Amino acid sequence: MSAGLKGIRVAVIGGDERELYLIPELQKQGAYIVGVGFENASPIPGVTLVQSLLDAVGQVDVLLFPMFGTDERGAVKAKYSASPIVLNKEVLQAIPTRVPLIIGFARPALKSATEKMGIQLVETIYLDELAILNSIPSAEGAIQMAMEATNITIHGSESFVLGLGRTGWSVARMLQGIGAHVTGVARKPQDLARAVEMGFRTVHFSDLEEEIGRAEIIFNTVPHLILDRVMLEKVARDAVIVDLASIPGGTDFEFAQLLGIKAILAPGLPGIVAPKSAGRILAQIYPQLILRHLTTMIANVQS
Repeated sequence: MSAGLKGIRVAVIGGDERELYLIPELQKQGAYIVGVGFENASPIPGVTLVQSLLDAVGQVDVLLFPMFGTDERGAVKAKYSASPIVLNKEVLQAIPTRVPLIIGFARPALKSATEKMGIQLVETIYLDELAILNSIPSAEGAIQMAMEATNITIHGSESFVLGLGRTGWSVARMLQGIGAHVTGVARKPQDLARAVEMGFRTVHFSDLEEEIGRAEIIFNTVPHLILDRVMLEKVARDAVIVDLASIPGGTDFEFAQLLGIKAILAPGLPGIVAPKSAGRILAQIYPQLILRHLTTMIANVQS
């Protein structure tokens, strides 16, 4: 049993089932956990529950927010909370500058506010080590959704993967393993070259409009509007789109519905399809992340 977090007070705020598996893993490493938003969960041994976010910020060394961050109003998704949790100006002003705020995705307003207030903001969505591990349950969940939504088998299907990033590679590799005819769509020559080496058919994004009509299943991982009205006009009406990009996704869902194309927005899949694995993945990454940022903060104070 590691005691790498011994004596460190960690506030775990909101979230879903992932946090229920994350908390005991952090405790195994010696962390003292303050929970915000777990009133409706089964009792968690050793966790100190507080009534509000304001109650937590003054008594911990680290703030851990969910991977999906907050909405535009600062509301934190908290499946087991008895009342709303909001990360607002009052809360931010109460956070000591020595306390890092770790969050999956930070909206521009939060980034701006923390910068002005001198709060150390850590976005984990951009960490390769976390994103690559999270791509495993994401890919499995996306393929599961496609299986449930289409009337054909994945094996032998014409499956397009838009964006060969950390999640896209995992989706493409798993599709290939099931027997799909995989087309990888990317812009970077090195990504297209790697796709060829892996046995995928390749398409540059500049040529996607001419090629998209071949697709029976489309997996989008690009967080920009890729499947717009012009592109969707070219998509087969019986095709299925599974969009894994962060909200609002990379698809014009309203227009897809008008065309009769089944399009599914599927963000946050790790916590939906495999919360236990997703929680353990967070527990692999967070301890070193916490220690690194606390050490940096102490060094800055002493210098």
